Amino acid sequence: MYDTFAQFISTGVLAFLLIFVRIGTAIMIVPGIGDSFVSMNVRLLFAVAMSFAVFPVLMPLVPNPVPGTFMLFSLLIMEFVVGLFIGSVARVMMTALDTAGMVVSTQSGLANAQIFNPSLASQGSLIGAFLSVTGVVLLFATDLHHLILLGVFESYQLFPLGSIPDAGSMAELMSRAVTHSFMIGIKIGLPFFLITMILYTGMGVLARVMPQIQVFILTLPVQILLALTTLTMVLSVGMLFWLREYEAGMVYFLSQPTE
Repeated sequence: MYDTFAQFISTGVLAFLLIFVRIGTAIMIVPGIGDSFVSMNVRLLFAVAMSFAVFPVLMPLVPNPVPGTFMLFSLLIMEFVVGLFIGSVARVMMTALDTAGMVVSTQSGLANAQIFNPSLASQGSLIGAFLSVTGVVLLFATDLHHLILLGVFESYQLFPLGSIPDAGSMAELMSRAVTHSFMIGIKIGLPFFLITMILYTGMGVLARVMPQIQVFILTLPVQILLALTTLTMVLSVGMLFWLREYEAGMVYFLSQPTE
């Protein structure tokens, strides 16, 4: 019995540590659970609970016997990098809403109204903060957070424990994620580009016809009103589009071979 317990301490605990490093790193970054307004203790306990839940399933994938100190330290670093990569992909896809919010704010004349964005833990546009918080709510309402957790679990098929990840492929996938996220944000903001262009064209004609009118003073409140009216009409469609692209993007980026 003593030998069994000693073997568990020497292999099981270290194996759990390897699994916890990857899962815990990803949990600390992913949208929703890893947001700044979630307590650090809550995130830590959630990562520990998830690691305990998947530990029996992933135990056969852990190298046996557990390597020595130097190799174990190297494995911990690689697990940290993989968890950071997975969490970063999920977070980058989330920034599409902040990009869309910045586009809307710029086109509506509200770009100077900066506010703290809790999803990004930094200053951002007013509309961007609203869209980011709405996106987090929709992630949980539509159970898309299950896809993120499944991606963390399935990552052991893409990044086998103990193998060295291909840094080139990871960098390429990350660049694709950033490009895809930026394009999603621009597509959501396209109606506001159109409305602003039509408004500015009309105001330019008005300024030529009636130069005595203060066009700038007249344009700004109309621009804000039109932007808010457009936002109420396209908000639901834009969020549904983002949810579809987020799901497709996560499935695509987390199912690509990296070796």
